[in-house]
Amino acid sequence: MFKDHKTPVEKKTLTRPGMLVLLLPPVSKPMYPSPLQPLARVPTSAMDRPESGGLESSLLQLINDHHHNSLSLREHTEKAKKEAIRSAVRVSDLLVDAVNGGVQESFVNEKRIELETRALAVTVMRFAKQTDQWLAASHTINTAVKVRDFIIRTLSVLTTLEEIGDFENWMKTMEFDCKSISAAICNIHQA
Repeated sequence: MFKDHKTPVEKKTLTRPGMLVLLLPPVSKPMYPSPLQPLARVPTSAMDRPESGGLESSLLQLINDHHHNSLSLREHTEKAKKEAIRSAVRVSDLLVDAVNGGVQESFVNEKRIELETRALAVTVMRFAKQTDQWLAASHTINTAVKVRDFIIRTLSVLTTLEEIGDFENWMKTMEFDCKSISAAICNIHQA
């Protein structure tokens, strides 16, 4: 009585990160009637005749009510589904924007740090050159001070040598005076 019927295989694809879409192969015959098609057709002449039977008209009325309720429920379900999909897309977009905002802020901060690092490297190089210039100037000043000290010491030595030369003259004078006194004493002693 029942045929072996295989259900169609679901194919899954990702269209967006976090969004799953199911693709089903087309079915040759719809399992259910279209929501736009009525479930039963009632001739208008039969609906107009009250004598055709109260039970038939009640059943037809129930079928029509059920059909209208089913249609409105399907429409409501479709609207809710579409609204849920729109909300999910909006939430997804907001989450992507929130994540991208943080990434963008990190990128801007990284670029700013990069620029500051380059500026700092330039400043360090400038200070290094200035320090080298100061060291060269300091070395020049130290050399000048050493030359000045050498000149002062040389002049001091020359002054000392000059004084020694005066001392030599004084010694020669003293030696001559001592010899004169000694000769005078010898002459006095011999006489």
